[in-house]
Amino acid sequence: MTATVQPGWCSGVLGGTSASRVDLCHPGVAAASRFKDRRGYANAIVAEGKLIFIGGQIGWDPKNAVPTFPASFADQFAAALSNVMTVLKTAGGSSEHLVRMTVYVTDKREYLASLKEIGAAWKKIVGPHYPAMALMQVVALVEDSARVEIEATAVLPVGSGKNER
Repeated sequence: MTATVQPGWCSGVLGGTSASRVDLCHPGVAAASRFKDRRGYANAIVAEGKLIFIGGQIGWDPKNAVPTFPASFADQFAAALSNVMTVLKTAGGSSEHLVRMTVYVTDKREYLASLKEIGAAWKKIVGPHYPAMALMQVVALVEDSARVEIEATAVLPVGSGKNER
């Protein structure tokens, strides 16, 4: 399969079609023409700049001395995603700088049953940007009550002023 770089084109806009794609993946997205449109993620993103690697974030309040987790899977997902965004913002980035995300879940059926709530949380926390993503079901996470963990990579664009330190 041949991949081409198409600046100004982003596969993965939720509910998007070829006619309604928005440029969220500056400077471009690699797309294989034989792939159908994706919902909720991009197949690939091409970027250059300063890399930010965000370690696995779970769905707890990191300010609490005693780890507490929300009861529902969707709320844990939202909290983990919020923690990813907090780390990213602290490093000088924002949602459009996300280029890769891996989500680890302890039960993929629970994830699939929560997609509507997860989508609403994504829109609220991240907005309309969708990085290249993977989801993996794992036997367990380090924290026994954790049901989701998210790690991510972001790229601050060259010349953004944020990557010159």
